[in-house]
Amino acid sequence: MNDNFNTIAGWTLFAGIVALGASIGSGLYFQADKPHRPHEMGFPIEGVAEEGAAAEGPALATLLASGDAAKGQAIFAKCTACHSIEQGGANGIGPNLYAIVGKPIGKHAAGFAYSGDLAGHGGDWSYENLDAWLKGPKAFAAGTKMTFAGLGSAEDRANVILYLMQNGGGPPLPPPPAAEPAADAAAAAGDAAAGPATEPGADAAGAAAAPQPAAAANAATAN
Repeated sequence: MNDNFNTIAGWTLFAGIVALGASIGSGLYFQADKPHRPHEMGFPIEGVAEEGAAAEGPALATLLASGDAAKGQAIFAKCTACHSIEQGGANGIGPNLYAIVGKPIGKHAAGFAYSGDLAGHGGDWSYENLDAWLKGPKAFAAGTKMTFAGLGSAEDRANVILYLMQNGGGPPLPPPPAAEPAADAAAAAGDAAAGPATEPGADAAGAAAAPQPAAAANAATAN
């Protein structure tokens, strides 16, 4: 009796171990406990944003037009460990930044050893290039010596650019894009062009009230 019980218990335990091992193995193989987004979406679903998509914010020209150089100065305080910005200031870990807006990239500060990627980048420090640089220096010039990760806020970048412009000037600010006309304004303009609708009520009432010639003649004959 004991032998039979031990045999049954042993096989039951063995079957449980096999089942547990199979479950763990299938979970690891198929990643059943780690649901993930398919590589290719079958069809778009309204209200579901694509992975990595971000809402587009205001244009740089709009942010520059409404920005604040004083706020940019406060943000720039973290840059003073490496950069000076006053006219005639010395180069530090990074170059002096006075009057940098609009100047050639990687060639502004005399005597500073720029990285090859930045010195050979080409172009000028336009507002667009400054915005891209402040957003991610490594993305702008992969071999740059600058270790700063960047400013994620577009508003902060615009304010810093305004502060840089305040110290040495630069090209005129780009004009903000014109606002698109509202749909309801276009519809109102269309209704105005169509003119007022004709109301038949008064004309119909006048026609009904006017006596008909044939009816008037019959009435006179009857009398």
